[in-house]
Amino acid sequence: MKTAENFLSGQVLLIDKPLHWTSFQVVNKLRWAIKKAFNLKKIKVGHAGTLDPLATGLLVICTGKMTKQIDTFQAQTKEYTGTIVLGSTTPSYDLETKIDNTFSTQHITEGLIHETTKQFIGEIAQFPPIFSAIKKDGKRLYEFARAGKNVEIKSRNITINTFEITRIALPEVDFRVVCSKGTYIRSLAHDFGKALNSGGHLSVLQRTKIGDFDVNDSLSIEKFIKSLPSE
Repeated sequence: MKTAENFLSGQVLLIDKPLHWTSFQVVNKLRWAIKKAFNLKKIKVGHAGTLDPLATGLLVICTGKMTKQIDTFQAQTKEYTGTIVLGSTTPSYDLETKIDNTFSTQHITEGLIHETTKQFIGEIAQFPPIFSAIKKDGKRLYEFARAGKNVEIKSRNITINTFEITRIALPEVDFRVVCSKGTYIRSLAHDFGKALNSGGHLSVLQRTKIGDFDVNDSLSIEKFIKSLPSE
């Protein structure tokens, strides 16, 4: 059984983030549970890479002295699976906001879909979504977006090692992506739709791997809390 000293000296916890939770909420919940289980006044807890509320999957959580390794884990290659819906766009590039434009998909063939993925392999310039937590002038971009303000966003270079299409059932396209730190899969979905002359947005996203860490080895929040000593 884990002890207070284990968590203070440093643990790496693999958690399967549920839908609609923010990464921050998961960290707060685990910190509260660890403090309660061991009667601790304080303990450092952090995550290695944010997942959007509408995404599920692997969150690497570090406690105690292992929080010093967060930057190392964040820099590792990540793998995602999910679904892109072609023929429509949303301002947030996912289902956080409502559809704002629709487009024809009649011209889209399976061959065109597979061929278009090749444009996104390797190092590419990507614009983050306006609905993101990136800071500009001391404010989060999503704050500008929700206020209806236009703001200039700079592109950033990211690397996509793999962009594999795993199912086509138009307007839905399932994918698997292996990519570098800083990649926005929502932006990839948006840009992929644009490259198909159609528009697209993300409807499902799961992070499956960070470096050697795998979602198949992760615990739900409930299972982790049940593993802690109770009074």
